Amino acid sequence: MLVAVNILGVLVYLAIAFLFSKDKKHINWRSVAIVLVINLLLAWFLTGFQVGRDIVQGAANGFNWLVEVSYQGIIFALPNWVTPLYGGTAKSMNFITSALLPILLIVPMFDILTYIGVLPWIIKWVGRGLSYVTGQPKFESFFAVEMMFLGNTEALAVSKLQLQTMRKERDLTLAMMSMSCVTASILGAYTQMVPGQFVLTAVPLNILNSIIITNMLNPVKVAPEEDTIAKVGGAGAAAEAAEADGAEENGKREPFFSFLGDSILGAGRLVLIITANVIAFVALAALIDKILMLFNPWLTLEHILGVIMFPFAWLMGLNVHDAFQFAQFMGTKLVTNEFVVMGKLVGKINNPSLFNAHYRAILTVFITSFANFGTTGMIIGAFKGMVDKEKNDLISKNVGYMLLSGILVSLMSAGIVGLFVW
Repeated sequence: MLVAVNILGVLVYLAIAFLFSKDKKHINWRSVAIVLVINLLLAWFLTGFQVGRDIVQGAANGFNWLVEVSYQGIIFALPNWVTPLYGGTAKSMNFITSALLPILLIVPMFDILTYIGVLPWIIKWVGRGLSYVTGQPKFESFFAVEMMFLGNTEALAVSKLQLQTMRKERDLTLAMMSMSCVTASILGAYTQMVPGQFVLTAVPLNILNSIIITNMLNPVKVAPEEDTIAKVGGAGAAAEAAEADGAEENGKREPFFSFLGDSILGAGRLVLIITANVIAFVALAALIDKILMLFNPWLTLEHILGVIMFPFAWLMGLNVHDAFQFAQFMGTKLVTNEFVVMGKLVGKINNPSLFNAHYRAILTVFITSFANFGTTGMIIGAFKGMVDKEKNDLISKNVGYMLLSGILVSLMSAGIVGLFVW
């Protein structure tokens, strides 16, 4: 029975995308069908076959290994922040030490892969392959893969030349797609808090589902003559775009250690930004709860969001109790961010008496994305500095569509994984 509900849920999420489509007549149903089949096969392979599970578990173990290596740097500076298991003296590790400080190693590592050309090469050829198989425009496919490694604002920054030359409707598609990614360099933090195999399963599924959902919400017919890819970080790109691919504006390669220093500083800023956001959002949520409980002790932000999101959570194939709890996690994630929810799940989500296998899988997949209210502001800000007023105004007017796209992609990814994990 619950499997049937889960299947119904996936169909409902697609129906919502169709209902809110800006141009139903021009939806590329062939492409939608192809990507949906790939999605189902990939989810089945990664969750239903031992070799698939071994691949994602191996990748998760790889990120965990990187995190453990990063602890050596933390021990050198702050030995009382790391537990004896890793060579430190702390009785326990806090959220910043276990999840965020490892970013200081992982971000520079990915930037080095970009500097030497490995990451751009992978993005280029995987993007071309995705375009060939799915029938999607070349740059949209390229950008989907780019997001998987670089994150939303970084991928936008190195695509400035393309954003300036494309039609505004295609720019809107990229803005909507940008709601559904994560940055590869931050996956290590996620795997320290929730099951790594489902975190890494969510990443490719989110990319595929972003193609499906944006193709339905904002279908844009691209003529062959405009289906081209401008050089990423090309001559017309800004300094930040050039920096992202390891080059300076005059075309000369930036010295490696200068590049590495900038990368480390950027990683440090990212740690501070995440820390500040988590502290502020948790405190603001607690303040709102205190105010609401003055009127009724039951009235909290989580309960209100739980009521609003309950129908979508129930369609994941959960019982009523679990669906209401899941809905509260969903709502909290959308209002705050994924780190706030993951922080609540640390030490609990792997307990089978609290979260069965199906619940654990769909919850992890749903929260593994940047889809929240705050991300819309980041994306609008990124576009504002790169495109003209007409394009920026169109994106600003479609904040609702951006948020809807991010939510539907997360629901689709979680619902599809849920079909194969019980």
